[in-house]
Amino acid sequence: MLCIPLSSPVAQQSKSSCTECGSNILLRDPITGELICQKCGLVISSNELSYEPEWRAFDAIENENRQRTGAPLTYTIHDKGLSTNIGWRNRDAAGRELSEETRARLYRLRKWHRRSKVSDNRNRNLSIALAEMSNIQSKLNLPRNVIETGSVNYRRAINSNLVRGRTIQGMVVACVYMACRQCGVLRSLEEVADVVNISKKNASRYYRLLVKELDHKVPQVDPYDFISKIVNKLRLNGDTERVAKNILYQANLMKLTGGRGPAGIAAACVYISTRITCDLRTQSDIAREAQVTEVTIRNRYKEIIERIQFNISI
Repeated sequence: MLCIPLSSPVAQQSKSSCTECGSNILLRDPITGELICQKCGLVISSNELSYEPEWRAFDAIENENRQRTGAPLTYTIHDKGLSTNIGWRNRDAAGRELSEETRARLYRLRKWHRRSKVSDNRNRNLSIALAEMSNIQSKLNLPRNVIETGSVNYRRAINSNLVRGRTIQGMVVACVYMACRQCGVLRSLEEVADVVNISKKNASRYYRLLVKELDHKVPQVDPYDFISKIVNKLRLNGDTERVAKNILYQANLMKLTGGRGPAGIAAACVYISTRITCDLRTQSDIAREAQVTEVTIRNRYKEIIERIQFNISI
């Protein structure tokens, strides 16, 4: 019998002493899953879990026989990926075609199996919302962790009864935008709302509701990320980006960014930088990529120009 001493990481997850004699010299049998006292022989537990890796497999049959787990859990599916599916291949194990009666029976089984997975209103709502999130992910090219976080946010909204009486699309947009903020992915609320054709005003109302009711700690957007985004979209050179970030750094030191939108401040810094490096772009071009108005850029531009001294060497 192969036993593992208690000093190993596997055995340390179990009980640390014998309940009969108090000895802490315990052995664990990975085959039977028993935890045994080495001093008195008492079987302390017979339901120990094995945390060991799987054995090596040298062919497909051994690999199939030694598998103990399936696909990992995911919050992007309404049942977390634990459901089963009846395949659409109308053949038996030997590859022979099924009879017409058997095919009709399998068709009915598949239909009721599919309906049973979304039998109640909650699962039906969740399946529609998560499918909409997958659509947003593909159109905005969002990373996987954003959609996982957004799915968790939507599940919390359902558990808090915030979805009742509100549109699924609006709640999905709010959850995805909140997930983008939490994961540090720079996407505006307007970009997410445009994917599902709802107004920014409605999306903002849903987002404020989630922040208030779910009590999430959503980090602030970094203006430096907006500068990189604007520079990339306008195809500006590296000197322009470097100068813009230096201007933003000086504006932060002089407390010029307090109470100002990060997109407007970043757009103004990029505009000033383009004038300095002669990599010229119009205010309308920068405003369009930053999703702010030209008036906002001019106001931020004047505030920065009046307070910061610029030394330009030619």
